[in-house]
Amino acid sequence: MDQTPTISAFPVPELKDLPEDIRSTILAVQEKAGFVPNVFLVLAHRPAEFRAFFAYHDALMLKETGSLTKADREMIVTATSAKNHCLYCVIAHGALLRIYAKNPLVADQVAVNHLKADITPRQKAMLDFAIKVCLDSAAVTADDYAQLHGHGFDDEDIWDIAGITAFFGLSNRMANVLGMRPNPEFFLMGRVEKKKSV
Repeated sequence: MDQTPTISAFPVPELKDLPEDIRSTILAVQEKAGFVPNVFLVLAHRPAEFRAFFAYHDALMLKETGSLTKADREMIVTATSAKNHCLYCVIAHGALLRIYAKNPLVADQVAVNHLKADITPRQKAMLDFAIKVCLDSAAVTADDYAQLHGHGFDDEDIWDIAGITAFFGLSNRMANVLGMRPNPEFFLMGRVEKKKSV
């Protein structure tokens, strides 16, 4: 597998040298996506942390309960990762947001200024809260809960918004420190239509 050394400031292990469970995870992602997102290769440098990271990621991002859609979850990641200046997560999760929202413009809009984005008032309230958690979580009060309740979010949804924001705060900081680079494939995902085979 071709690996560019610039995807991380730390050593990137060879797929063949990884524990079987991690190698299987990476190969399954490659099968589904058509490429291996660099985050999997970079974090495989520390197998125990790789397992913990992706277990928590999946618990937050793949859950099927609550009112947050997959697009909502990726919107939170994109908007808060922009506040943390994380190139990897803005590009990678922005790509997923474009796909789940079926909107090629939305990721750039929420990354730059969610208040001017073509999203619903409910989503704006969600991002207002997520950005507050991202930048000043100590300032969160019952008023923030009331604001979200007014848009139909319940307390479990509020936990999800906070959890996603907090988890990706860790992810953003590690990606920045490690110099993690987004795969070129992410830049066009959800922006251009795939050509249909005849």
